[in-house]
Amino acid sequence: MSKQVLFELGCEELPALDLIKATKQFEELIVAALKDQRLHYSELKVDSTPRRIVAQIQGLEDTSEELAQRFRGPQVQAAFDASGNPTKAALGFARGKGVEVSELERAFEGEKEYVFANTKLPARDAADILSELFPKAVSDISWPRSQKWGSTSATFARPIRWVLALLDKDVVGMEIADLHSSNISYGNRLIAPEAFEVVSPENYEELLEEHFVVLSFDRRAQLIKEQVADLEKREGLVADLPEHTFNEVVNLVEWPTVMLAHFDKEFLAIPHEIITDAMLEHQRYFPLYDTEENLSNKFIVTSNGNPKFESTIVEGNERVVRARLSDAAFFFEEDFKLALEDYLPKLNKLAFHEKLGTVLGKVERMQDIVSELSAVFNDEKLSQDASRAAKLAKADLVTSAVVEFTSLQGIMGGYYAKIHGENDEVAQAISEHYRPRFAGDVLPQNRAGKLVALADKLDTVVGIFAAHQGPTGSSDPFAVRRSAIGIINILTELPELSLEEALKAGINAYVKQDIIEINPTELLDELADFFTTRMSVMAKDNGINTDSIHAVSNALGSTILDPLDFFARAHALDSARLSDEASFENLAQAYTRAKNLSDPSLGVKLNTELFSPVEQKLYNSLGELEGKLASLIKEKDYKSAFAELAKLKDPIDNFFTEVLVMDENQELRENHLRLLNAFTQVFEGIADFSELNTK
Repeated sequence: MSKQVLFELGCEELPALDLIKATKQFEELIVAALKDQRLHYSELKVDSTPRRIVAQIQGLEDTSEELAQRFRGPQVQAAFDASGNPTKAALGFARGKGVEVSELERAFEGEKEYVFANTKLPARDAADILSELFPKAVSDISWPRSQKWGSTSATFARPIRWVLALLDKDVVGMEIADLHSSNISYGNRLIAPEAFEVVSPENYEELLEEHFVVLSFDRRAQLIKEQVADLEKREGLVADLPEHTFNEVVNLVEWPTVMLAHFDKEFLAIPHEIITDAMLEHQRYFPLYDTEENLSNKFIVTSNGNPKFESTIVEGNERVVRARLSDAAFFFEEDFKLALEDYLPKLNKLAFHEKLGTVLGKVERMQDIVSELSAVFNDEKLSQDASRAAKLAKADLVTSAVVEFTSLQGIMGGYYAKIHGENDEVAQAISEHYRPRFAGDVLPQNRAGKLVALADKLDTVVGIFAAHQGPTGSSDPFAVRRSAIGIINILTELPELSLEEALKAGINAYVKQDIIEINPTELLDELADFFTTRMSVMAKDNGINTDSIHAVSNALGSTILDPLDFFARAHALDSARLSDEASFENLAQAYTRAKNLSDPSLGVKLNTELFSPVEQKLYNSLGELEGKLASLIKEKDYKSAFAELAKLKDPIDNFFTEVLVMDENQELRENHLRLLNAFTQVFEGIADFSELNTK
C-alpha cells in the first residue's frame, strides 16, 4: 500500500538567492537517497519559502525492495589448499561479503572455476529509512555560509526552529539540530505566527494558506506579477522587474502583497541610476517608469506583512528610501565639486592586485594599450578621446557615490565627466567601459568606449596570467574568462584590430612598467591557447559542432586567429558538412589516412615521371586548388574554400583504391608519401579534417 510523506524544515529567514539552489539540491539529495535505499515512489515535490524547506512524496512503498547480489571471488585453486581447507584469500573474501566460508559456492565462468558469495540486503520499513534519510539530506545541503547557534553542534544557513515529518498521519521519528520531529508547523511570522497541527499531508498546503503562507515559488511569483500588472494599469506606469532581483523578492515573502509607495520628486534631479540602484540592489523595491521610459517618483514594495496595515508598511519603506536618497544626493553633490582628474592621485592607494600594483598603475597601462591600439585607426580624434577616457575611467572608484553604490562604477564617472566639460564621446566611453559585464550584455556603443573596455580587460587578463594565477577548472576568482569573452566580443566589432596585436599591446604595457617578471614570448603563447579555448567554447555555445571547432583550432598551430575569422571558419565548415555529409565524411576518412601515412621528413619534391594516371590526377587537382585556396582564404570566403576542398574527395579516393602506397620499391613508396605530404599540406592552416567525426 503506497503512502504520502510530508517533511518540513522550519528555520529563521533563509538567504533568498541561496535558497533557490538549496531547494534544488535538497530534491537531488532525496532522489539519490531513495534510489540508494531501493524505496520506490511515484512523485516527489520540493518547495521552499523564506522560513521553510518542504518535501512531499506521493506513492511511497511501505518497504524498500530486497536486493539479492552475487559476487565473484578468487579462483577455487587460490581459495582452497590441496587438503580443501580455505586459504586467507577465501577467508578474507567471505568476511568482506558478510558470509561464512561454508556458504561460498563454486561455479565455472568459461574454463575457470571461481568461488561466489550470495548476499541479500533485506527490505526495510519506509519509516526507518526516512528517519535517517531526511536528517542526512539536510546536513548535506551546501550553503555558501553556515552558522551554529545555541548549544547545538549542528550547522545550517540559519537556525532551525522546528521539524515536521509525517508518513500518512503518523509522525516519523527523527532528530535534527537537537529538535525532535512532530506534526506541528507555524504560519506567517508577521500575520499568523501561531503553531498549528498538520493531521495529514493531504491538506498541508491548504492549511499553510489559511496561515498566510504560499508554499510554491512559482505561485508566489505569479501572484506578484498579477498584482504588479494591476498596479501598472491603475497608475499608467511600467515596472522594472529584473529577473535577479525579482527572484530574490519572491524568496523574501511567504504571503506577497504589492504596495505603491512614493519618494520626493526633488530626488529625480540626481542621476536615475543612483535611485534605481538604491531601490533594486539595496531595498529590493521595483522602480516605475512612465510610457516614455522616464523614471517616476513612485515605486513598488512587495510586503510579507499584514495587508490591513498597508499605510504603515508603505510609510516605513518611504522613510527608508528618503534616507537612502538623501545620502545619495549628498554624495553626488560633494563628488562633483572636484573634477575627475583630481581623484587620480587617490588611485595610487587603491590596490589592483598584490603582484600587479595599484589601480593608478592599471590606468597608466590602459593608456599605453589604448595609445598602441588606436594608432591602427589613423583617427586623431578617436585616439585623443580614447586616451582621455582611459585616463579618467577609474577615477570614480574613489568618489563617495561609488564607494556607497559600488555597482555604479563607470556610470558615475560618465556623469562627472559630462558635468566638468568632457565631450560626449569621452563621457560615454567612461560610462560604458565595464561592458560587457555578463553574458549577453551590450557592448560599449562608441569606438572610444570599445577601446577603453578592451584595454581594461586586456590589462586584467594579461596581468593575471603574468602573475601565474589564471583560471583553473571551475576556479576563476578574477573573472578572467568573463574578461576574455568581453575582449572577443569587442574585437568582433573592431575588425581593424587583431587579437595578436591586442595581446601584444597588453604585454608591452606590463613590460614598460617592469613591475612583474615576464617572458613575452611564453606569455603570448599561453594567452593564445587560452583565447583559442575561449573561442571554442563560445562557438560551441552558438551551436557549432565540437569536432568542426576542433578541426579549425587544431589547424592553427602557433597562429593567433582573430575571433571573426575563427567563428567564420568553424561555421563555414559546419555548414559545408551539413550540405554534403557523404563527401565530407569520405574526405575526412581519406585525410586521416593520408595524415597517418605521410612522412613530413620526405618533403614534397615529387618525381612526376613515376606517376600513374590516378596519381597525376590527384597531383593536378592539388595544383589547381592551391592557388584558389590562397585567394579564397585571403578574401575570407571560407564557404567557397571548403567547397573547393570537397573536390579532392574523388581524386584521393581513387588514389587509395588503385595505388599501393607502401610499395616495395623504395623510390615509388617515397614518391607516394611525398604526394600524400602535398595533399595534407593543402589543409594546413584551414582545418584538420582528422578531427571530424566519421561513422
